[in-house]
Order: sequence, then structure tokens, then C-alpha cells
Amino acid sequence: MSVILVTSRSGRTKKIHFGSVQMTLLGVAFCFIIAGAVYLGMQNGQSKTRPLAMVSVMQKELEHQNHELNSVTLAAEENMNALAVRLGQMQAHVIRLDALGERLIEKAKLSRGEFDFRSSPGQGGPSSSDSNRGEAMTIPDFIRAMGELDQQIEHRSLQLGVLETMLMNRELQDEVYPAGRPVRRGWVSSYYGFRTDPFNGRIAHHDGIDIAGKEGSEIIAVAAGVVTWAGRRYGYGNLVEVNHGNGYVTRYAHNKDVLVNVGTTVKKGHVLAQMGSSGRSTGPHVHFEVIKNGRVVDPMKYIRASR
Repeated sequence: MSVILVTSRSGRTKKIHFGSVQMTLLGVAFCFIIAGAVYLGMQNGQSKTRPLAMVSVMQKELEHQNHELNSVTLAAEENMNALAVRLGQMQAHVIRLDALGERLIEKAKLSRGEFDFRSSPGQGGPSSSDSNRGEAMTIPDFIRAMGELDQQIEHRSLQLGVLETMLMNRELQDEVYPAGRPVRRGWVSSYYGFRTDPFNGRIAHHDGIDIAGKEGSEIIAVAAGVVTWAGRRYGYGNLVEVNHGNGYVTRYAHNKDVLVNVGTTVKKGHVLAQMGSSGRSTGPHVHFEVIKNGRVVDPMKYIRASR
């Protein structure tokens, strides 16, 4: 291949001949030039579009971070709500335990100096090196510890409830079990058993005990129950009869005035009548009988039971 060059000054021509080798090298050089131009063009285009791509990536990353933050915040709120609910349950249990403890102290007649539910129990001890190096409690550990404590409180509450029921039953049994004297003041003038009848001088069985005292003094119930008789009865004069349940009945005879009616519910110590000498009597006293399962028994056993 030949190339003719013409100079602008002299107008002369010059012929240059290219062989196959020179043409090959020239083609390769031309290709490099074209490739370089294309590469520079691409670099120039990319330099213009790169900031937009970076902004888009940053926006997507911010959206992802915002979503993660919302998830973490929601989880934290749920955890706090769960802790608040659990705390409220524990506070309710503690209030109930305090109330049960106060009632049990009264029923069992315990010393408040020893058992005081209105203040925290004493705790303490020297500081150990292990406690100083201990790890901080995590939220899952804290929630688990609260759950275990809540279960312990519930268990103790059930136990105290059973104990309260037992004490109430015992107190109820104590209330309905005949015990004590039917008068506040007086002396035993005749015992239970065989004796000389004060009216005919013969040996006869006395079904109760007689307690003499001042006329008009109060006759009181020795146990809780229901009045089943309140009025005149042959031999007894003005009689009050109280049914205490569990097979127990008590009678209070020779009263001056009866102060209760049939069906009246009485408690231990309730005033039933006033001492008198009505019926078959030689002077102011109360004839006191205790009947167990339909049979009269010695009242002294029950009088002494309160001592």
C-alpha cells in the first residue's frame, strides 16, 4: 500500500509505501486509539451517573435502618408492657399476702413485733468479692426471675389461704364448742350427779350444775348457736335452750327474764337472760345443762375447758 503526501508550502508530492507489517502495526495502533476513546467516554459517563447511584443506595440503607429501629422499638415497648403487667400481678399478690398475714396474726394471736407485714424483713451480710465481679442481669434473665418470683408468691398465697381456712374452721369450732361459765360472777351450789333432792330429801340424779348468784345478773351463752327454746318449761321455770350443732345443746334454767327468742342466732358471751328463781328453785341461781348427742353430760368438763 502506498500513500502520497502533498506539502502545502512547496506543493511537492511524496510517496510513502507501507508493507504488510507496517499495515498490521498501523491497524493495531488504530484499534488502541479507538478503544481508548471509548474507555474515556465510558469513564466520563460513569462519573456523571455515580453520585445518583450512591444516593439511591444510601436511601435504601436508611430505609432498612429505619425499619430495624422501628422493630427494636416495638419489641422494647412489648417487653415493657409485659413487665408492667407482670409487675401489676405481683403487686396484687403481695397486697393479698399482706392482708392474709394481718388476718392470720389476729386469728393466731401472734406478736406483731415478730411478724410485721407492714414493713420489709431485715436482710444483710458482708460484701463478697464475687458479688463485685458479678455480671449485670440481662432483660431475659430479669423477666425469667420475675416469673419465678410470681409463681412463688402465688404458691405462698395459696398456702396462706389454706392456713387461713384451717384457722377459721378451728375458730368456728371453738365458738360452737361449749366452754366456760354461763355467768360472769357466781359460785357452784350443786354439782352434776346424784344428790339429795332439796325439796323431798330423796336421792335423785341432778342433770346439770347450779351456779348461785345475785338476782338479775346476766346469764350468757357458753358457745355460739341458735336458740331453740325461750320460755316456760315444767320444772325449769323460764328456760333458754341453745343448739350449737355437732350434737351439742345447752340449757339455762330458772331465769327471771328471758332476753332472746326462738330462732335468735347468738355468739359466745351473748346475754340470754337474767338470773332468777323461777320454776322448781330455792333461790336465785342458774341451772346449767350440757347435752351431747341427746344425752346429758357433766358440765364441769366444759366449764374447765376455757381455763
